[in-house]
Amino acid sequence: MAYSNTSTSSTAGRIAQHPTFERFARAGFVMSGIVHLIIAYIALRVAFGGGGTADQSGAMAQIAAAPFGKVVLWVAVVAFVLMALWQLAEAIFGSASKPDETDKKKEAFRRVKALAVAVVYAALALMAFTFARGGGKSSSGDSQSLTARLMQNTAGTAVLVVGGLVIIAVGGYYVHKGVTGRFMEDLDTNTTNIRRLGTAGHIAKGAAIGAIGVLVILAVTSSAPDKAAGLDGALKTLGAQPYGVVLLVIAALGIAAFGLFSFVQAKHAKM
Repeated sequence: MAYSNTSTSSTAGRIAQHPTFERFARAGFVMSGIVHLIIAYIALRVAFGGGGTADQSGAMAQIAAAPFGKVVLWVAVVAFVLMALWQLAEAIFGSASKPDETDKKKEAFRRVKALAVAVVYAALALMAFTFARGGGKSSSGDSQSLTARLMQNTAGTAVLVVGGLVIIAVGGYYVHKGVTGRFMEDLDTNTTNIRRLGTAGHIAKGAAIGAIGVLVILAVTSSAPDKAAGLDGALKTLGAQPYGVVLLVIAALGIAAFGLFSFVQAKHAKM
C-alpha cells in the first residue's frame, strides 16, 4: 500500500487497515448494496402499479419489517459509522491507500469528497439507528417540510437554489465517473464485467441524484415545496412521464447495478 508521507496519515492508514475496523467498514459497502437493491425493487414495484417509498427510508422500513430485520439494522449502524469514520480520516489525513496529489487543488477536492461521503454515511447510520429503535419515517416528507420552511424567506430560498445546484453537480460527477470509468481507480481489480457494472450503476445513480436537484430547483421556482420529494419523488416523477414504466424500469435496473457494484467494493475497494 502507498501511504502519505506524513506520520499522521500513516497512523490513520494503520487504524483504517486494522482487520476489525476494515472488516466492519467494508460491511458498510454491503449494507449500501442491500439498500440500493431494495430501492430498485421498490422502484420496479411502483413501475407496475404497486406502492412503496423508493428511497433510503423506504429500504430501511423494508429491512425493519423483515425477520431479524432489527438485528440487520444494528449491524448497519456499526458498519455505516465505521465507513463514516474511515472517510473522515481520509478527509483529515489524506488517503491511506494512495499518495497525496501533487496538485493542491486536486488533493483538496479529494478530501472534500471524502468529507461529503462521510456525511452521507453518517446520515445513513442515523437513519438505520432510528429504524432499529422502532422509529423512522419517509425522508421525502422531511425534504418537503424542510423545503417549505426554507422557502419562507429570501435567504432560505437562496440556500435551496444553491443546494439544488450542488446536488445536480454531484449527480453530474457520478455520471462523469461512470462514463470515464474513473471508479476503477478505487478498486484493486480491473475486469470488463466490473467496469460495465460500475458504469451502469454510476450513471444511473448520478442521473437519480441530478433529478433530485432539478426537483429542488423546480420546487423553488414554482413555489411548490411538495415537489422536493427526494429520491422517491424523483423516481415517481420519472414514472409519470410518457413511457414512464420503461424509464422507471431502466432506472431501477441502474440502481440495482450500483447496488451490485457496492458488493464488489466490499471486496475490492482500496482501503
